[in-house]
Amino acid sequence: MTEMMKKPFLRAEDVAEILSISKPYAYKIIRELNEELKAKGYRTITGRINTRFFFEKTYYGMNEGM
Repeated sequence: MTEMMKKPFLRAEDVAEILSISKPYAYKIIRELNEELKAKGYRTITGRINTRFFFEKTYYGMNEGM
């Protein structure tokens, strides 16, 4: 997973692998997260999500001690 954290953006394939979900569901998650970013005034890329934002919004963003 550390290699993926070095990428500036994750694709649906990456999200699907990280969360062990289907690729179509990964696209849905990316769309939802990108909508949240757009609401905050950020520009987004369809089908990709900012890596840092993704990890902050998933349980991976929690403290490592958990």
